[in-house]
Order: sequence, then structure tokens, then C-alpha cells
Amino acid sequence: MPEFFDQYLVYHPAPWVERDWARASRLPLEDVWFEAEDGTRLFGWYTPSTVTPAVLLWCHGNAGNIINRLDNLAYLHQLGLSVFLFDYRGYGRSTGRPSEAGLYQDALAAYAYLTKTRGIEATRIVIFGRSLGGAVAGDLASKRPAAGLILESTFPSVEAMARAYYFGFPAHWFVAARFPLADRLKDIRMPVLVIHGDQDEVVPFELGRQVFEAALSPKAFYPVAGADHNNLYVTGGKAYFQRLKQFVDGVTR
Repeated sequence: MPEFFDQYLVYHPAPWVERDWARASRLPLEDVWFEAEDGTRLFGWYTPSTVTPAVLLWCHGNAGNIINRLDNLAYLHQLGLSVFLFDYRGYGRSTGRPSEAGLYQDALAAYAYLTKTRGIEATRIVIFGRSLGGAVAGDLASKRPAAGLILESTFPSVEAMARAYYFGFPAHWFVAARFPLADRLKDIRMPVLVIHGDQDEVVPFELGRQVFEAALSPKAFYPVAGADHNNLYVTGGKAYFQRLKQFVDGVTR
């Protein structure tokens, strides 16, 4: 029964909208179809850049789909980063139905696409997870090598989120998803950058601090003053992107 509630409480995918998104965004979007280990067909966009060797593997949050990240993707592309942004199963054009185990499989498949299909070395890959995607990114980083890990606006676990919202009541008992990022961080030995808005009303700032505390060194914490959950990169502006680029450049040289 908890798996039933996950579909309503945890995952909020949006259906695909047909449009020439490369033309609309003015980005060099390469359509990518790939498969998870269980055969689920997944879709993403690869935006190549020759400015820096780094490739950002982006695990997005629990709502919408990759279309909703195009504005942010444009800023990352302007930094000179190659980015692989993909949709989990059940999101956008990707087939299947979301689940915790399924999302982990999808991230592993995205990593395999970069390393095996495109031949990109692990030393060039920086795993980037935002919100729920932070837990997905953390799971991936605990299983595969990479240059670094960026965790933005994310939380230590579903249990920690439930306790923050329901004053200690074990609301997490009603969902199957656990997403134990804090536990995964115990096994991650690559540089970690944790970013969190100090006005985040979805994932409280203190939970972002807990994520940072769970990470092993080398690590850094970058608070974004005045930023809420969904406007962090806009509120953070130039300074935010400079900090992100500084981290990426530092771990991929």
C-alpha cells in the first residue's frame, strides 16, 4: 500500500509537450534515447560544449520534466559546461512508472550512456542533484566514480522531511520511498558541494545543513541568501553560477 501513496505524494511528473525545443531554447539539444537495466526506455537531452572538459550529469527534482529546466540549462551552457539532463521513468517522454529503485536505475543508465556510449571519462563527470534528485545523485555517486558531486536544495532522507513537516509524527510510514541520502554520503569519497537557499520553504535550510554534515571531506557548503526552493539559481544569480563553476573547474582539471 505505501507504494500506492508514493505516486501521489512523492512523484509529480508532467506529460511531454511536443515542440521544437532546440529552436525555442536556442540550445544545441541532442535528443538521447537510452535504456535502464530493466528495459525501461528513457529520454534526455545532451548539450555539448567545447569550452571546458566537464560534463554535468543532472538529476532533477520530483516535479515536471526536463522541459521545465530549459531556462536553468541555458545558464549552465553559457558557463561552458556540457550537460546531460534526463527524465526519470514516467516523466516527460520516458516510459514506465516512477519508484525509488527505478530512479536509481535511471541514473545508473544515464551514467552508462555518458561513459560507455559517448566514451566520457569519469574524471570529467560531475554529478548534480537538485531536491529529490540529490538523493538520486547521491546513490549514483556511491556506486560509480566521478570527479565531484553537487547537492542542491536537498534533504537527508524522506524520514527527515516528514519529521520536519509533521512535528515528529512518523508520516514517512505512509510512503515506501526512503531516499536515504545521508546514509549514502558515508560511502562517497569524492569532493562534495552542498548548496541551499536560506529561505527554502520546501526543504528547510536546517536539512540542507544536515546533508552537509553527513558528507565526508573534502566538502563545502554554499548558502544562497534570500533563495527559496524553486528560485535558487535566479536569486543566487551570477555569484551562484560562479561558485558552481569554481567547484566544477576545481574537480575536473
